[in-house]
Amino acid sequence: MIMGSFRYTLPRPSEITPRSVYLSRRHMLGGGAAALLAAMSQSASAETLQTHPGPYSAALQPTPKPNVTGYNNFYEFGMGKDDPALHADSFHPLPWTLEIAGLVKKPQQIDVGALLRSPDIEERIYRMRCVEAWSMVIPWDGIPLAKILQAAEPDSRARYVAFDSVLRPAEMPGQDSGLSGIEWPYVEGLRLDEAMNPLTLLAVGIYGESLPNQNGAPIRLVVPWKYGFKGIKSIRRIRLVEDQPPTTWNRLAPDEYGFYANVNPQVDHPRWSQASERVIGSATLFGEKRQPTLMFNGYGEQVAGLYRGMDLHASF
Repeated sequence: MIMGSFRYTLPRPSEITPRSVYLSRRHMLGGGAAALLAAMSQSASAETLQTHPGPYSAALQPTPKPNVTGYNNFYEFGMGKDDPALHADSFHPLPWTLEIAGLVKKPQQIDVGALLRSPDIEERIYRMRCVEAWSMVIPWDGIPLAKILQAAEPDSRARYVAFDSVLRPAEMPGQDSGLSGIEWPYVEGLRLDEAMNPLTLLAVGIYGESLPNQNGAPIRLVVPWKYGFKGIKSIRRIRLVEDQPPTTWNRLAPDEYGFYANVNPQVDHPRWSQASERVIGSATLFGEKRQPTLMFNGYGEQVAGLYRGMDLHASF
């Protein structure tokens, strides 16, 4: 999987000077200048990946890179949107081993540093919808999760996939503060058929470069038809299990965050509507654009069959 010499040499979004400094001016005026500069500095030192266009990409303009690297949720580094970019510089993403364990015939120990040099990395331009009713379009670079799981040969008893993030309070100040109320490390889960869906990606990069620390380096989950909190970052271990695993936000607030977390404009969060979303990176003199939220975030053709016969109001 690591061998090969193919190079994708067409220009990537990261190689084109973006309008992001202009579009991010309100964030800078609002006190986010330090976070933006930190995000740009970390991105500048990222490793260029060998990547090629993958299937299922949305035909949309990606969100400007500094918005993606400077505005996100990663509570391990703090609860503010710019905290990850401000506080992730002391995190060490390499060397890193990803363990594939549980109900598999061939457990795996994957060197993520070697994975970053793989010619199998695909670019997938996906919509990303946060449960907080804002959205982005992100050009991820990664490998389908199904390919990784197939190599481990799942046991016939496996019905779910459990994910564990890293626990490093010395490098992740949010894990040491106690302010979030989260029980660390962060954990997530999918049904096995969701994990094996061709859309589900293990991302190792954005914009043709390795993931910045604040975006989940060195490897994270991307499930584009689900709310962003399902995309667990800095994954240490993936286990195939028989019973539905606990997930961090469902454990913290089960009435607000379901196990499935499918994007659904017809099912509101208890404290706000999910019918529309604020488009990050679209700031003008008249404010940010809002647009209608799409069922399954626009990926219904690929995933609606996974939930046939289910009550999506009850299984939210």
